Amino acid sequence: MGFREDALRARQAGLAAARAGRPATVCPRFNDLRLTAAWVRGYAAAERGP
Repeated sequence: MGFREDALRARQAGLAAARAGRPATVCPRFNDLRLTAAWVRGYAAAERGP
C-alpha cells in the first residue's frame, strides 16, 4: 500500500473519531508525521461541519 492510500485511511479515521465524539487526543501515533497531519485534517474537517 502506498502513502496516498495510508493518508486517505488516516483522514477517514480522523473524520470517524470526530463524528463519534472522541477527543482529538485519541490520535494514533504514526511513524510518519504526514499521516498524523492527515488524521488531524480529517478530525478538523468533521469539527467544521459540512
